[in-house]
Amino acid sequence: MTGLFTPPLAGFYARQLARPGAVLAPMAGYSDAPMRQLAAEQGALWTVSEMISARGLVLGGENESLNLGRPYPGEQGRVVQLFGADPEVLAEAVRRAEAWFSPAAIDLNMGCPVPKVRGKGGACLLQTPEVAYDLVRAMRSATSLDVSAKIRLGWDSDRSLEVAQGLAEAGAAVITVHGRTSAQRYTGEADWAAIARVAAAVPTPVIGSGDVLSPAQATERRALGVAAVMIGRGAVGNPWIFRALAGGAPAVPDAATRAGTALRHAELQDTFYTAPDRHRPGELRRASMRPLRKVLPKYLPDLPELHPALLQAETLDDVRAALAPVLATRPAGPRGPAVGVAGSRA
Repeated sequence: MTGLFTPPLAGFYARQLARPGAVLAPMAGYSDAPMRQLAAEQGALWTVSEMISARGLVLGGENESLNLGRPYPGEQGRVVQLFGADPEVLAEAVRRAEAWFSPAAIDLNMGCPVPKVRGKGGACLLQTPEVAYDLVRAMRSATSLDVSAKIRLGWDSDRSLEVAQGLAEAGAAVITVHGRTSAQRYTGEADWAAIARVAAAVPTPVIGSGDVLSPAQATERRALGVAAVMIGRGAVGNPWIFRALAGGAPAVPDAATRAGTALRHAELQDTFYTAPDRHRPGELRRASMRPLRKVLPKYLPDLPELHPALLQAETLDDVRAALAPVLATRPAGPRGPAVGVAGSRA
């Protein structure tokens, strides 16, 4: 391949990669505004939204109230991830996402292996990478923001080097590589040797993803030549992993601090998702804590006696009551974020 595209050095990704740290992965059902806020406060280089259907944005009557893309007040350093397979639709989706959600950059999902996405983008694009290159070009034509892509190694075999080279030529500012094929889904171990080969062979910064569960693992895999590591499961209930990799305290906080952050996660959930009740004018429909049932116990893996109550929480008061035995041990004083919000809007 000739004429490989080298992204401008002044872009959002280049500025963020000049600092130490890691990236919060896009995770359906997890990387919503409350989780992104906690990760950003702890020093994540940037965060990525849950994936959003380009066709849904353009043809489905969605608008700026869409929770998957809606920023929390003052949010910066947030990348909006889109999935789709039609260049014109994706270009229009980029324009709408930029106008509605003020992202720092736009990412193309080429890695989601779930059946409902098949034929509509995601990992299916690894079977027809030429289509993906056209998608990236179309997306770049619709915005001055950085456009990136997140891929797997391939559909059922490793084609990552070929695909990454094509994406670089198409103008991707960053390429994230998850070290499994689509056929593997989330089984087996991520192949970081394959990720390292891609990082060594393309001119575009490569972010490595897969099985990064601790600061030590992140540091070890960063040394393989990737520009940064992306963390998903390892950040659930553990936003402090970003602080450690940004140069802060490496230790996981004590139980009282972790319980306080779990409660704050629930408070952010309540604030972000509470909305006017469409059926009762003048009243609010309070946010449910059900989406956090899979998250809150992760903050306190060493206190399993609290998990049953957290797994049944419906309301913010339920979460507060479940955590009360540990919260009572917190010292008095300010309880704000440990560090400031990271990143800047492109």
